[in-house]
Amino acid sequence: MKINDNYLKLKSSYLFSTIAKKVREYEAKNPDKQIIRLGIGDVTKPLAPEVIKAMHGAVDEMACEETFQGYPPEYGQKFLLDAINDFDFRRLGVEIDNDEIFVSDGAKSDTGNIGDIFSVDNVVALCDPIYPVYVDTNVMAGRSGDALDGGKFSKFVYLPCLEENNFLPSLPTQKVDLIYLCFPNNPTGMAITKDELQKWVDYANENDAVILYDAAYESFITQENVPHSIYECENAKTCAIEFRSFSKTAGFTGVRCGYTVVPKALERDGVSLNGLWSRRQATKFNGVSYITQKAAAAVYSQEGRKQVEDTIKFYLNNAKVIKEGLVEAGFTAYGGVNSPYVWLKTPEGMTSWEFFDFLLEEVQVVGTPGSGFGPAGEGYFRLTAFGSAENTKKAIERITKRFKK
Repeated sequence: MKINDNYLKLKSSYLFSTIAKKVREYEAKNPDKQIIRLGIGDVTKPLAPEVIKAMHGAVDEMACEETFQGYPPEYGQKFLLDAINDFDFRRLGVEIDNDEIFVSDGAKSDTGNIGDIFSVDNVVALCDPIYPVYVDTNVMAGRSGDALDGGKFSKFVYLPCLEENNFLPSLPTQKVDLIYLCFPNNPTGMAITKDELQKWVDYANENDAVILYDAAYESFITQENVPHSIYECENAKTCAIEFRSFSKTAGFTGVRCGYTVVPKALERDGVSLNGLWSRRQATKFNGVSYITQKAAAAVYSQEGRKQVEDTIKFYLNNAKVIKEGLVEAGFTAYGGVNSPYVWLKTPEGMTSWEFFDFLLEEVQVVGTPGSGFGPAGEGYFRLTAFGSAENTKKAIERITKRFKK
């Protein structure tokens, strides 16, 4: 018997597990200290009343023989697929068929599992910094090559997202097959314009590459020139797979629901990727519960939409408080306009982990070290807007009091 030794190339602990361990150890030694968590991107506001109402109704249906639901349909319930299509695509002028939408338990699962339908020999291009799941799952699959000094892997093509290029990646200069893009971006909080995204679509079509486009934060977009879907770009259906999530949009981090769009027009080696993903999901995934899908559909109701948008505005206001407070105190900060994340430069020459330890020990605020998102994240730090208004304000007051000039 042999293990999958690709796992041994990874750090022993997932980034956010390491953070949680450090916080637990600090709490055990300092039980009198109040810690404010602005690190992990978990929401704190409760589910919208319309969502709760729909879940209660679905539970009642499951208790009655006439309305009981067993295994869900392969792609998702029609009522949810229709709602997704109407709100997320048709209103943008984008035509997507229902059988191109696959309801799932979240974007994290799908971005991690999508590699199942691609050869291990494909060359992967990754933004740096980047959401760690894209990196780790490709390491697990055997696409990474050897681990190098500095946190990189030999077979990955890295696309640095740096301050001087406004944290947007440049097109690859060598042949790549799979390109991971996330906009609005996690961790930097920066967005991409439609014209800039079109360049990536054109590149992928010209070079037979596939873009894996994570749009988990599209509901936070506030600027008009920022696309909500990659399919707003011309010819994107022949080169892009898009991932969406209800986690940040509607607070479903503990409920679990998202979806992935795989257009039927997207073919490689003469094979439809829609068909491959359909086969993968039918084999390895039993679908999302009826109760959860009813809850997700309620997000698209008139009242549900209003309630969800109010919550998003609440988090965006937190992001504004964070960014403005940091800038006033002399920090250089980005994001927070089309995203719940603020990306700041670490002060006084600190590494990102040194700044993490400093904030935890000196002001009892938890964030995320930029180096945890990749080598180019060193020297930066991520704060999230998913706390309460009171705690967000208090956290920034603690930080700025220490650093304000």
